[in-house]
Amino acid sequence: PRTGAGKQRSSLNALRHGLTAQTAVLPMEDPIAYQQHCRQFVDEHQPATATETHLVQELADTSWRLKRIPLLETDILSRAQSPASSPEPPAFDIVDAHRLLASLGLHGARLSRQFQKTLDQLREIQIDRRERQRRDLKDAAAMLEHHKHKGIPWEPADDGFVFSKDQVERAAQRMTRQKEAGHIEHVRFGSFSNPTNTY
Repeated sequence: PRTGAGKQRSSLNALRHGLTAQTAVLPMEDPIAYQQHCRQFVDEHQPATATETHLVQELADTSWRLKRIPLLETDILSRAQSPASSPEPPAFDIVDAHRLLASLGLHGARLSRQFQKTLDQLREIQIDRRERQRRDLKDAAAMLEHHKHKGIPWEPADDGFVFSKDQVERAAQRMTRQKEAGHIEHVRFGSFSNPTNTY
């Protein structure tokens, strides 16, 4: 573009690029606010692997872009309602505003779908990991009790477990308490679950 109007129209392309660029933070945005935004997602989702960390970062970046859309919409409407005074035709009018608002709507819908897809993927991975950890910890606790019964020293790493011995000890104690609680519940309240009992 060579004319003033053309240059102004061309500058509006930044609205589109800001939502699709690889870098989440635009030059005019506050990098400290962005870092705080990312920390909130890390604190909420507690990623434990490289894949989970990647997905959490993707969530944060997508959310950051989504938060930008209302600001862009406000800017577009402000420009359309208050064109610069000039004898020449306005470089930005209500037709341009409608076009850009429609484009922002499409970007918002795409980003919302991307956010939900990433969130679903992260949750599925974390559920699988936690279930795997629960099974492994249960197995480790059983191994610990077995070695205690035989009077043989044992460390979790001996059988390839990544847990500390304190973690396994706590898990074994919790399992014992749960088993005892289940037994007491059965003795005290088990009869109520049998519809054939008569009093």
